[in-house]
Amino acid sequence: MNLALFDLDNTLLAGDSDFEWAQFLISKGVLDREVYEARNQQFFDDYKDGTLDIHAFLDFQLAPLSRHPRAELDRWHAEFMATRILPMIVAPARALVRRHLDDGGLCAVVTATNSFVTGPIVREFGIAHLIATVPEQERGRFTGMPRGTPAFKEGKVERVEAWLESLGLWWGAFQQSWFYSDSHNDLPLMSKVTRPIAVDPDDMLRRHADEHGWPVISLRG
Repeated sequence: MNLALFDLDNTLLAGDSDFEWAQFLISKGVLDREVYEARNQQFFDDYKDGTLDIHAFLDFQLAPLSRHPRAELDRWHAEFMATRILPMIVAPARALVRRHLDDGGLCAVVTATNSFVTGPIVREFGIAHLIATVPEQERGRFTGMPRGTPAFKEGKVERVEAWLESLGLWWGAFQQSWFYSDSHNDLPLMSKVTRPIAVDPDDMLRRHADEHGWPVISLRG
């Protein structure tokens, strides 16, 4: 059996769903533009620089979910999918996922973006397994807090290994394992698989891939 893991934002997607979700809420007037837009950009820049405080970011990202009923959030998300996300899903990304699914391997998306935002996106790709930061819920409403370890940097390794254990599996159970990512933040998980693939990588990941002989591909061309 083979294992194929995919990062989502700027890997399978030609954009960042996390950033775009906040921008979408700003555009609808749900979030105050003056307050949220600059902070959203700053967190995005911190992520790219490798300096993101994940807990401060989750306070920012998850708080809006706690202020609205789930039915309203789901309606907004359907509009978000149609207007922001579907245009980011390019044919080469769909083909890559389909190739691994048709191979019969175990496939999952592993993303720091929370599972409310990413669940419908992953289902659009036809992938059954999602390992994401989980927003806590109580009685059907989000609390604004994460549950468990955020799926970020070393947390992605922890969450993937816990998922594999839940299936009675471990790294050595696979003939080959892939992880596709664009970001140097994912180096801990990329170093665990037998076939790390840099996808339209940032400069730091490109340098690391070149130094270690990892393949570099593009899904944007």
